[in-house]
Amino acid sequence: MREGKQIIHMDQDAFFVSVELKKDSSLIGKPVIIGGMSDRGVVTSCSYEARKFGVHAAMPARMAKMLCPHGVFIKGSMDAYSKASHEITDIIRERAPLFEKASIDEHYIDMTGMDRFHGCMTYAHELRQVIMKESGLPISFGLSVNKTVSKMATNECKPSGEKNVEASGVQPFLNPLSIRKIPGLGEKTFVKLSDMGIKKIHTLAQIHPDQMNMLMGKNGLSLLQRAKGIDNSPVVPYAEQKSIGTQCTFKADTIDINMINNLLTSMVMDIAFQLREKRNLRPALL
Repeated sequence: MREGKQIIHMDQDAFFVSVELKKDSSLIGKPVIIGGMSDRGVVTSCSYEARKFGVHAAMPARMAKMLCPHGVFIKGSMDAYSKASHEITDIIRERAPLFEKASIDEHYIDMTGMDRFHGCMTYAHELRQVIMKESGLPISFGLSVNKTVSKMATNECKPSGEKNVEASGVQPFLNPLSIRKIPGLGEKTFVKLSDMGIKKIHTLAQIHPDQMNMLMGKNGLSLLQRAKGIDNSPVVPYAEQKSIGTQCTFKADTIDINMINNLLTSMVMDIAFQLREKRNLRPALL
């Protein structure tokens, strides 16, 4: 672990919901659920009040309605969320020496070496205050020696929190946490490790690398490194867009091959059109 690293992870609290609450204050304190407007839909995001009932992102709408029948379902607006995200990114761009936009609602900031001029915790605290004041949206952050630990620190202090995990405190911070807290650990891996009696990060960190390699190959070794608080991945300078796509949700199951083929053709043509547009715009952006 490189003790000199100072990485901040900033994450909006229930971002989509927070944008909706800013638009309509009457929703504050209510179990708000974004998406899932039909039984075939899925939950995009939900408020902390809805999470108390077991609702979470990517859950089928039908299940969310069963768990939280009095929930307030909102279609949501990606345009509004994208606009708010850009505003926050602009604030960070003006003040951060090197940052990475990891998703629509989270950023990593590399402050390594900047602690000579001002304390990184003080800087992160002040930046968080500026973001909340100028955007009107809540945000949390974690500060630590790498991206993995800083992200886990953020998750442990949400909502609306701040947490600093220094190099000497990384393992004591990680040890009591569930392995489920490790970023990138999927449900199948969680079940497999749990069945082996490995439920806490402390237990996982004690496993010999050869055994992890035998169990899960390179992914197992990577997981073991993260359990030990080791992550050498760099903060990648911000790039505007990483992917492009489109989607369609069927109202009912279908085996109509012709209809599916026609839909796929239409979706591919739509994406191809978007790509051509962006290529034509590129010279004007340079």
